[in-house]
Amino acid sequence: MMYSEYPITDATDVIRQRRTDRRWVTQALELLTAEAGRSGWTPLIPFHAPDLREIDIYLKDESLHPTGSLKHRLARSLFTHGLCNGDIGPQTTIVEASSGSTAVSEAYFAQILGLDFIAVIPAATSREKIALIERHGGQVLMVDDPADVVRTAQKVTVQRGGHFMDQFTFASQATNWREGNIASELFHQMRREKHPVPEWIVVGAGTGGTSTSIARYARFTGLATRIAVVDPEGSAFYEGWRRNDISYVTSTPSRIEGIGRTRVERSFVPNLIDEVLPVPDAASIATMRWASRIIGRRVGASTGTNIWGTLQLVQRLGTSRRTGSIVSLICDTGDRYSSTYYNDEWLAAQNIDIAPFERTLEDFTSTGVLRAA
Repeated sequence: MMYSEYPITDATDVIRQRRTDRRWVTQALELLTAEAGRSGWTPLIPFHAPDLREIDIYLKDESLHPTGSLKHRLARSLFTHGLCNGDIGPQTTIVEASSGSTAVSEAYFAQILGLDFIAVIPAATSREKIALIERHGGQVLMVDDPADVVRTAQKVTVQRGGHFMDQFTFASQATNWREGNIASELFHQMRREKHPVPEWIVVGAGTGGTSTSIARYARFTGLATRIAVVDPEGSAFYEGWRRNDISYVTSTPSRIEGIGRTRVERSFVPNLIDEVLPVPDAASIATMRWASRIIGRRVGASTGTNIWGTLQLVQRLGTSRRTGSIVSLICDTGDRYSSTYYNDEWLAAQNIDIAPFERTLEDFTSTGVLRAA
């Protein structure tokens, strides 16, 4: 269902409704708690790549959430934050700026709570993701320039008297990083493995919330695990981290959906990140396809970015003759990208040549050595 204009809502009535219906808020929070209980933990699976010189790789499979991605956790946290902060009431329209997966998850939770939901997304978002947003009852407003999605979402929020979830600002604030989060699950699941404390955890950055919450948890619990962020082409995180400049911006948006931003978002805390690894888009997509064959099912391009960065760190540890473990994430299912990253015609139209990286990965499969593409 595509978005259509509505009359501007009386903001005073909306605010009054939010303040007075505490009973509804309590019921809404109970629904979110029940959903969390049904969802459970996601599995941590070994990644059986070629000879990795005594380095064990694990992938936490976030694609198995009910909405199919890592963003399921974030969406639940953002709704909880909005309810407890007095921003969401029984008639509130929820608005989000998203490249797709967060919008899918937020549409799901809005439907559970009986709320209207509007997703403002880049026009280049895969049609599979758009269909998922609409399947959960959400409306979609597509914006040609990805840099305009936040401004457009803010405008729509004012028009509807709604609540802008603003994942890019509130991701790290809304997430409980001390307990009951992806980090606490991950480290608990690693306890009986050969190398229970990972040398590295490798994640991408969209909002920056996942890397920040994992890094905070590692420090809170006294673990020596280091955090690496992988960053696709066109994204600001690598240069912002390298220059220690949180105001750094780029002019070209990322082509890897779900990660990469033209600006360093507020939820990204450079001081908590041990390394940021830039990853070519062609490497992300080639690794996505290669890893899908190993895993036995399709994964998305942001997972390919994660695994390419993980392999760089494996090489580094092997060169220094160290052993240990590295953990990364399966961010979402590749079924959302049949028309894009798994479509050779789309790649050609985007001028993305994955062949050199495919040869690099084939060679790695045979030798266990990852040479430059």
